[in-house]
Amino acid sequence: MKVAIAQINPTVGDLEGNYKKIVKYTKESYENGADIVIFPEGSIPGYPVNDLMLEKSFIRENKNYLMKAVNESPDIVTIVGFIDYNQEYKLYNCAAIYKSGKIIGTIKKTLLPTYDVFDELRYFIPAKREEIKPVKVEIGGKTINLGVEICEDLWDHDYETKVTELLVERGAELIINISASPYFVGKGIEREELIKEKVRKTNTPFVYCNLVGGQDELVFDGQSLIVNKNAQTIYYGKKFEEELSIIELDLERGNEKPEERPLYNREEEFYNAIVLGIRDYFRKTGFKKAILGLSGGIDSSLVACLACDALGKNNVIGVSMPSKYSSDHSKSDAEQLANNLGMLYLKFSIQDIVDMYSKVLEEPLKKVREYYKMSKEEDNSVADENIQPRVRANCLMDFSNRLSKLGILVLNTGNKTELALGYCTIYGDMTGGLSVIGDVNKLDAYKLAKYVNIREKKEIIPENVFRKKPSAELKENQYDPFNFDIVSPLVDEIIENRRTKTELEEMGYPRKEIDNVYERIRKAEYKRWQAPPTIKVTKRAFGIGWKMPIVNRYNDKYEEV
Repeated sequence: MKVAIAQINPTVGDLEGNYKKIVKYTKESYENGADIVIFPEGSIPGYPVNDLMLEKSFIRENKNYLMKAVNESPDIVTIVGFIDYNQEYKLYNCAAIYKSGKIIGTIKKTLLPTYDVFDELRYFIPAKREEIKPVKVEIGGKTINLGVEICEDLWDHDYETKVTELLVERGAELIINISASPYFVGKGIEREELIKEKVRKTNTPFVYCNLVGGQDELVFDGQSLIVNKNAQTIYYGKKFEEELSIIELDLERGNEKPEERPLYNREEEFYNAIVLGIRDYFRKTGFKKAILGLSGGIDSSLVACLACDALGKNNVIGVSMPSKYSSDHSKSDAEQLANNLGMLYLKFSIQDIVDMYSKVLEEPLKKVREYYKMSKEEDNSVADENIQPRVRANCLMDFSNRLSKLGILVLNTGNKTELALGYCTIYGDMTGGLSVIGDVNKLDAYKLAKYVNIREKKEIIPENVFRKKPSAELKENQYDPFNFDIVSPLVDEIIENRRTKTELEEMGYPRKEIDNVYERIRKAEYKRWQAPPTIKVTKRAFGIGWKMPIVNRYNDKYEEV
């Protein structure tokens, strides 16, 4: 049989646009002789829809557009993800199977995840065990039992119900999984191994169709797969690209020629995931151009490269805003980077604004001190440092607001390690409409920056940016107060792997460093609640998958052995 995988990039809420895409690819699959065409989870409404599902009119319209697609369907088995509902408006995450204008069957998702970024039990009712059964379809004059499942139904290690095995036990000859599986670095390899594990256990071929594209903080990577009954991968879908592919699949013999797994380059995949996240965030929200501050450091240099790749160099504005503390090399490195990228580059000093800021506030601050019987010596000197990033943020926001006709969005350039530690200024360098590398630790920021130069086979990011010590340059002789070789992986162990203090000590981290990092992470929670949306590219990012309270006095204790 000929299987068409429509690895599409839908937009949440664009019901008509998504429906038209489905109709287009269905027609194309039919005209190219496919017997079946498979679309991802949530193809009609987009994914994830979240509280938009609480609007009944949206749910009804989603079903109406599904029926429009059904009514226009040619003589080809089609599988499409949508949201179904009953008379009480209880919702189901579903796959519709239809052909020649008629629905053959509707499959409900069984396993509804509530971890990380998922909250599906908030919205959906799961399928009952007795509802997990194959659907009979006619293909080439033969009746075939399709075992259709939806995303998490594959990831069943922590569930009692094993959907894939149950479908095969009940007669499925082919497993089809439609997914909207969010990306994290290396996830494609993990998915393939899981699917092969299922095939070896069931001796049943497996077709996996995954969503592609960016949606708010999430990136969907595509990487659809077909694994034959001999647990050989015979098709690899593209990464981060929409595509329609038609593949020959022999259900009985499984004698297809296996494909070699594409060479895996971690930094390339990591980088391209962020590029897609930026590109789709702009395209789907309607912004056209990006503006960011260029400090001459590694983070802003990397974000500039990512933005130029995602949006085109003519749509990115880099702004250098030195103060009296800015070094000559920071100014020259920022300018050289902008020239290497060919982006619009602006440069102006913020020192006059900073000085005026202090002058204007001098008298009001004096009155407050007198009222509360404070001396000036009791002032927190960090306030003088924080004025600078806040002035820079205001300048960038003014470009965005004032030149609104251009559709300019401010990009935040902070990295995950600094965001975790609270080493950032709220309403200052935390400002932005999108956090580009807020899920990239400091060490990975250097790796991705090096990847840029390796890929281009020339110096895009100046070599001096890699050599110099990281510094916010907000006062004389200031350097970042961390050994990132230790702190960056330590932060990841706490955030991504939820290590306890005892576990970290057993791993070799010193207690003083552990206590300091834990305390900083806890105290910075209020800042992260006010951070811009962050493109998620690791197993656990700050944002929708991180739900820690601001008010939190718990202090993890070491277990004395």
